[in-house]
Amino acid sequence: MSKKESKKQATANPKQPQAAPVATIPQTHTLSLAERRSLGKQARQQTPRNAHAAWTPPPDRADPIDLLIANSEGRVPELVPIRYGRMLASPFAFYRGAAAIMAYDLAQTPNSGINVQACGDCHLLNFGGFATPERNILFDINDFDETSVAPWEWDVKRLAASFVIAGRANGFKASDCRGAARLAAETYRERIAEISEMPTLTAWYEAIDLDKVLDTSPDRENARFYRKKLAAAMDQSAREKEFAKLAHEGGYPARIIDQPPLIYHYGDMRDAEFRAGLESAYETYKASLSPELHILLDRYQLDDAAFKAVGVGSVGTFCGIVLLMSGSDALFLQFKEAKQSVLEPYAGPSPYAHPGQRVVAGQRLMQAASDMFLGWTTGKRLRESPFYLRQLRDAKIKPVIEIMKPFNLHNYARLCGAALARAHARSGDAVVLSSYMGKSGAFAEAIADFSVAYADQNQRDYDALVTAVRDGRIQAQMVE
Repeated sequence: MSKKESKKQATANPKQPQAAPVATIPQTHTLSLAERRSLGKQARQQTPRNAHAAWTPPPDRADPIDLLIANSEGRVPELVPIRYGRMLASPFAFYRGAAAIMAYDLAQTPNSGINVQACGDCHLLNFGGFATPERNILFDINDFDETSVAPWEWDVKRLAASFVIAGRANGFKASDCRGAARLAAETYRERIAEISEMPTLTAWYEAIDLDKVLDTSPDRENARFYRKKLAAAMDQSAREKEFAKLAHEGGYPARIIDQPPLIYHYGDMRDAEFRAGLESAYETYKASLSPELHILLDRYQLDDAAFKAVGVGSVGTFCGIVLLMSGSDALFLQFKEAKQSVLEPYAGPSPYAHPGQRVVAGQRLMQAASDMFLGWTTGKRLRESPFYLRQLRDAKIKPVIEIMKPFNLHNYARLCGAALARAHARSGDAVVLSSYMGKSGAFAEAIADFSVAYADQNQRDYDALVTAVRDGRIQAQMVE
């Protein structure tokens, strides 16, 4: 990183709204049905549905590059250029890494005043299939680094806008891009209405079975493609392949293979210091899990750990993988540094003081079923930071946007809209939300209009990043 960039990171202090008190989610389910519906209608009177349609950047909008630089503060300096390099790949890649910019912008938009446990980085690639502890495959949100308490519509807007941006990346017509955004919002409205009619426990147990989704898919070729991906992910040999890809047994204990600059050890005395700190943090992590998992993890020994650059928005945070061995059986855990959510400066601090616990609690609340190894800890020695841990790549199925046709994108928009509705209903009151959105398509049309306008804003911000790199304001490194 250049001195110029370091100075810029140290001095960037974009204008931010005044932070609110600790964010909460009032539970209104014990009120009468009429009272709950009245709350939604009152919120609609204060913030009409069509108010969500507009996006016009305010005259004093913060420089998006300043916001991006501020969001990079505290990250591993040598990895920050990789983050910017990945964001340079396309406007959609930029959007994936620009949750902090959009959180700032969403705080300038009309607010329904109704909070839920929000994802915080709700774009279409943060949904997918994964294996539950019971080895079922569900479709759900699968990234919660930014989860916190915030207005429910912020997630809907970020999700819907991602469909416009992804559709443009695929060269789809403007009507197809807007149509995907509208379908995501409309399916969200319809699913919330359905959940609002369910008994409380039935709504809580709701889940989206990926097998059923593929069985009923109208695009049989597309379904066969994902069936193959699903079978490969669930194959018992997948764990062996993962081990062969990431580690080797060319000595004792087993060791993770260095693949710099994305996977690496320090290669000096700091490795021993990090190992000592990791062992202490690992015990704290185990304490955050349910007692029966202590017995399971005691059947493994901690053989190695290495640092790993992950994702787009997470690049530069202190992340890595831990290799646990039980005889010849390997278990990989991923550790990720947890920071303040991008939502907190605008929606209020999380109820959880420990950012790792914020992520874990939010994920457990929003997902229909969560990774049983999901827990949190605090790093020692080299990095006195909060972390959360989870299993690495447990039969995860990611959508392949590049091969989608408009028809596929529209179906996927419906699926994501339904999944987000189910997730929000876990913390919010579906009756209140349904009453706010009503029975017409007014809300979906407003969100579609916003999505198109914000996709234009995202393009302008992406162009600003290109200019900033070209002018040497920040450095970018392109790494596969």
